[in-house]
Amino acid sequence: MSTNDLLAIRNGQAVDRSVCPVVSVDRFRQAVIESVADGARLSALLAEPAGDAGAARLMAVLARPSLGNLAVVACEVGDSYPALTPDCPSAHLFEREIAEQWNIRPDGHPWLKPVRFQPPCKAAKKGVAAGQTTAGVMNFFKMDGQEVHEVAVGPVHAGVIEPGHFRFQCHGETVHHLEISLGYQHRGVERALVGGPTGRTIHYIETLAGDTTVGHATAYCLAAESISDMHPPARAEAIRAAAAELERIANHVGDLGALAGDVGFLPTMSYCGRIRGDVLNLTALLCGNRFGRGLLLPGGTAYDADDELIAELLRRLDDVERDATRAIDLLFDNPSVLARFEGTGAISEELARQIGLVGVPARACSLPCDIRQEFPYGLYQFTQMPVCTWRTGDCFARAYVRWLEIQQSLAFVREQMRSLPTGPTRLDAKPLRPNKLAVAMVEGWRGEICHVAATDAQGRFAFYKVVDPSFHNWFGLAYALREQQVSDFPLCNKSFNLSYCGHDL
Repeated sequence: MSTNDLLAIRNGQAVDRSVCPVVSVDRFRQAVIESVADGARLSALLAEPAGDAGAARLMAVLARPSLGNLAVVACEVGDSYPALTPDCPSAHLFEREIAEQWNIRPDGHPWLKPVRFQPPCKAAKKGVAAGQTTAGVMNFFKMDGQEVHEVAVGPVHAGVIEPGHFRFQCHGETVHHLEISLGYQHRGVERALVGGPTGRTIHYIETLAGDTTVGHATAYCLAAESISDMHPPARAEAIRAAAAELERIANHVGDLGALAGDVGFLPTMSYCGRIRGDVLNLTALLCGNRFGRGLLLPGGTAYDADDELIAELLRRLDDVERDATRAIDLLFDNPSVLARFEGTGAISEELARQIGLVGVPARACSLPCDIRQEFPYGLYQFTQMPVCTWRTGDCFARAYVRWLEIQQSLAFVREQMRSLPTGPTRLDAKPLRPNKLAVAMVEGWRGEICHVAATDAQGRFAFYKVVDPSFHNWFGLAYALREQQVSDFPLCNKSFNLSYCGHDL
């Protein structure tokens, strides 16, 4: 592989679209496969319009922690190309998505099935796997044999959650295969972003995954600001980072409470439900919305924090830390809880790397992947955030990494609020520059968020690709259930706590 086959860029750097290397399909495959084998992550694989009517080219974004940069490479394709998946398993879901959306078949893909269920399109006319457009109608993997049976869960679930179907192939109580089918509420957000930005763009971004409002808004602002050649004020960067860590704390606390509930440990479950609300109220203190909507915008933040607000936030933060420590220590000090967590849903470090896990599930397998340290952005360029990892890759590890990160984030928010830089919190927005390409990556509370944006000759979005961390991690949940008891599914599921809507864009 020649180094000329890859364009090295920084996180949040905008470049001219014309400088992105366009190579042959063979060289493209070689570049992606060898880069991943050398330790890179496939952060995005997408198809983009190539000019001619209906034509498209593939583009890969590779995160290279050892080099501290991102690499971009593209290739022209026709109706098909040799699939990457047999040699690069982390590409499998991306290639299924491309086949479904663009009618470009990855020849040799071992499991070419729908990712989402879309309206009729040209893919349906040629019999591509994506032509199946009735939600939930697809062929599932099946096992045969005496005492083999299926357990089907969903797509409608108890509680106010979105639809998703889980089909277990079991022998007795042991799960040998779990197949997850999502896409029941495919919203078409990426299509809606094309031609923007408009007044609705930030709304679309903030609702990509409602519990990750700040994470996705940060990625969008980073992409838009790089294309516009804007540099937000230091005070705004500090408020953004504090809001992102509050989002991380709230969700991690909520997850630990839910994990406690899944094993019937009610004290921590009850306390954490209330504490999560307390943390959400801290975000509301900053901007009037518990999920952070309306706080971030290209150029800075829409709200400032005065001395009185900061003092109140710090006081409440002390209460959160005290209460969370008491509630969560109860969880990890209980032998019956540990007996259920330890060894359940374990994934090896090698498997986690191979299938491309990110975020908490990856760090629970000893993988030190954290965008805040690998490809720092915003305030994280000037402050060190150690990566919290554990080694066992099981439900305990995924729970304990959350607790380590809660403690780290509490200290971070306290430090930033006590030392907010002086000055403004926002700049006047600038128009997007034409014919630019930018990749923006941030560490959301679930893990790596990647936004790939490009503008046309008029400075409007020609395409906008979003990769939520759940897109990488749903397959990890399926692996975690192998050789587990079917009754372990709720615990394993909550230890990943992935997003339906973040997947079903």
